Amino acid sequence: MILLPLAVHGYSLGSSIFGDDGLYLGVGSAVSAIVFLTIVVYWAGSRFYSLGTLHPVVAPVAVVASILPAVFPATHPLPNTDAPAFKFHLLIALLAYSLFTIAALHALFMALVEKRLHQAARSAVLSDFPPLLTMERLLFRIIGAGFVLLTLTLASGIVFSEEVFGKPIQFNHKTVFGLVSWAVYAALLGGRWLYGWRGRVAIRWTLAGFAALLLAYVGSKFVLEVILRR
Repeated sequence: MILLPLAVHGYSLGSSIFGDDGLYLGVGSAVSAIVFLTIVVYWAGSRFYSLGTLHPVVAPVAVVASILPAVFPATHPLPNTDAPAFKFHLLIALLAYSLFTIAALHALFMALVEKRLHQAARSAVLSDFPPLLTMERLLFRIIGAGFVLLTLTLASGIVFSEEVFGKPIQFNHKTVFGLVSWAVYAALLGGRWLYGWRGRVAIRWTLAGFAALLLAYVGSKFVLEVILRR
């Protein structure tokens, strides 16, 4: 059920991003790419973990995300797209976004499962999910993997800034929110290891880190491209 919309999404995404003169990654393509990779990771993870029956939700999301590049098209290619450092930085950044998107969705479903844990009537989707403790362990595995990729994203942005962007690292709003997100997830993982944080505390920190991550890149591109038309 998921492979057909995923294939259509991947084809349309590739057509919108890869141009003759470089990579066109506007806000529409960026969100579409994050959703595409999120679904790919979810589909691959569902082969090994019981993640619940989200296929009826995932397929429509893939279809909607596939048209975002047409709704919010990129007007010019990204600079320095031929640099290997840029491609490495971009790839791990999108993968980090994808993992944290899954973590945020996972945290939301954990909150719903916890809320309805003592209710007699539960929806078919929620009843298909694994036990709450299993979901919690999986959440921290996802966050741990995403944190590694986010660390590599920030490190590559700092180390290769001159090569990738043609200028030294600048502490603009994108960098600041990226560091804030990193600090939130670092505190969450530290709190889990030192104090055994779990449940609602883990859910709140997960969503706070994801909100900061959205503001770091997607939010900034939306403001620049859609609101300011730059």
